[in-house]
Amino acid sequence: MNKIWLIIKREYLVRVRKKSFIIMTFLAPLLMAGIMIVPLYLANENQEERVIAVSNQNKILNNLEDTESIKFSKIPESELLTLKQNLNQCIYYAIIIEDEKDIFTIFSKQQISVNVKSIIQNQLQRILEHNQLKELGINVDLLEEKSNSLMLETKIIAQNGKDIQSNPEISMGIGFMCGILIYIFIFMYGTMVMRGVIEEKTNRIIEVIISSVKPFQLMLGKIIGVALVGITQFTLWVILTITISTFFELNMLDENINNETLINTNSIIVSEIYQLTSGIDLIQIINLFIFYFLSGYLLYSSLFAAVGSAVDSEADTQQFILPVTIPLILSFILMDPVMDNPSGSLAFWMSIIPFTSPVVMMVRLPFGIDNWEIILSMSILIISFLSTTFLAAKVYRVGILMYGKKATYKEIFKWLKY
Repeated sequence: MNKIWLIIKREYLVRVRKKSFIIMTFLAPLLMAGIMIVPLYLANENQEERVIAVSNQNKILNNLEDTESIKFSKIPESELLTLKQNLNQCIYYAIIIEDEKDIFTIFSKQQISVNVKSIIQNQLQRILEHNQLKELGINVDLLEEKSNSLMLETKIIAQNGKDIQSNPEISMGIGFMCGILIYIFIFMYGTMVMRGVIEEKTNRIIEVIISSVKPFQLMLGKIIGVALVGITQFTLWVILTITISTFFELNMLDENINNETLINTNSIIVSEIYQLTSGIDLIQIINLFIFYFLSGYLLYSSLFAAVGSAVDSEADTQQFILPVTIPLILSFILMDPVMDNPSGSLAFWMSIIPFTSPVVMMVRLPFGIDNWEIILSMSILIISFLSTTFLAAKVYRVGILMYGKKATYKEIFKWLKY
């Protein structure tokens, strides 16, 4: 046990001291914070007000209303034709002219944005509909007063008979995000184990290490060491992302907002998030995310380690790595149909099969599944991890000392019998 601990310590310290680890640990949170903050920052910047000239004699154009980004200047019809000829020299962003009945054209100095066109089109459509209703003798104001917007809520009836608020969109978003993270982490840290084995084998370091420890101890120590690196990096990503996002929120978004207003705004946001996720057991999802991340990683990293031990260079891994990763890729591809029917046969079996369960089960969890399914999936995954580790250790034991000869599937099956 002491030898395994020394290997774990060595793997961990060597990797966390690498420049690539330090750079990625700080760069990823900056990118994540940028993705969240930049759109908000740009949205809070003062938008350039676009002035658009329209006729004050046209019964449709004259009813256009100003927005935050667009101001409609109502001018005489005769001036529009002059403006059209000298548009590049005037102050207006664009002009709107009715060529024929209910057919309008926007003339501009340059290509107008999709958002501006959409705002104008929606307003014109609404005004035109109102005018047509008035011509038919329908009271538009009364119609709008009587027209109520439809609200459709979804609730789940629990086993105790109580109804719980549900939100399929939020469940889908959480499930998709958890599935993607598991998929990325297993691939990223699993290949890290494989490259580490290949590197040590190529440099002949493995020959020195193997004289002091058993191959199984070396493989297990390497796998656990990289797992701790992954946990450390992920924890730092979360902490740094939250810290950086909070810093930008306090210092860049709006300097005029005082602390009390900011606290009240954050309280409202937290309250809304709580209401949206009231039907989702977030504690269970977080706990099971940790379990499936670690279990899925341990399952696949043992296979990645076996592949790394069987080859002499990373270029030779392609023939072995594809069969190992096909189930993981398949679970990623089938995320959409699983979210569409999280209680179906496909979703059930994909969450029971150990090679696909880490991703698929995380996709299903926000939708709510029976505890016996979770327990069955976890049990099979643990047994599978122990089994694959045992078999991978046999391959690893022989493969790490094989040089110059390209391994084949037939050769690897022989190693399993040793």
